Amino acid sequence: MRREKPEAIHLDSRCAGFDQNGGRVTLRLENGSVAEGDALIGADGVHSAIRKSLFGDDQPQSTGCMAWRGVIPAKNLPPGLIRPVGANWVGPGGHVVHYFLRRGELLNFVGIVERDDWHVESWSAEGTHEECLGDFEGWHETIQVMIKNIATPFKWALMGHDPLERWSVGHVSLLGDACHSTLPFLAQGAVMAIEDGMVLARCFEAHDDVESALTRYQDARIERTTKIVLGSAANTARFHNKSLADPEKAGQYVDEEWLPERVRERYDWLFVYDATSVAV
Repeated sequence: MRREKPEAIHLDSRCAGFDQNGGRVTLRLENGSVAEGDALIGADGVHSAIRKSLFGDDQPQSTGCMAWRGVIPAKNLPPGLIRPVGANWVGPGGHVVHYFLRRGELLNFVGIVERDDWHVESWSAEGTHEECLGDFEGWHETIQVMIKNIATPFKWALMGHDPLERWSVGHVSLLGDACHSTLPFLAQGAVMAIEDGMVLARCFEAHDDVESALTRYQDARIERTTKIVLGSAANTARFHNKSLADPEKAGQYVDEEWLPERVRERYDWLFVYDATSVAV
């Protein structure tokens, strides 16, 4: 972006609000400056100030889950402990996802647990190895080894909103987590924002009128993104099912829930969608 337009990114520019009048939108920033344009797209996350200005102060709520996140130098793990594939461990009240990064030099660890006592949504809030191990007490020894080798375990509350029924008002709309924040249990959060951007660009190209373009963008995206938000939430019960606490029931539960045809039914629709060709 900076190669095309060096001044495209401005720091110290937190949104304070906006006004729209006569087909123009004026964005007001906390530092006192303003910016004006034909349209305003709020891509400012789950705590979106643009969303708040459009639809009221609906603060994101705790989903009842928190994430432990960390990276592990692969050289610190016993050889052969982790296969070079992504994996999802499921259990009562939690699950763990891990996969390699940087050509196998690092292992990314994400451990989800059901906890209502942590509401800090941050990339930099540090926890302790002891607390993380406590949340996964009784889990497989491989999980314990991974946790002990995390460089720094970070704690992140998973917050969210109910899906919106509309995103756009006049010449202002929303994109990404600002309008469809989702649990990461379908691994589609960033994908949805990228798809939004592609469809939004195509709508601006296809429609001369800004309001029509934003309405069409909303209508083209809202059904899919709502389905992903709800599907991600549904995976909480699937991944954290109480049956997984019973060795006899757990095997049967996994065999039934992860039958190839059931997996295809749950996931294939995600990947056949084409943001470059969907009707706008």
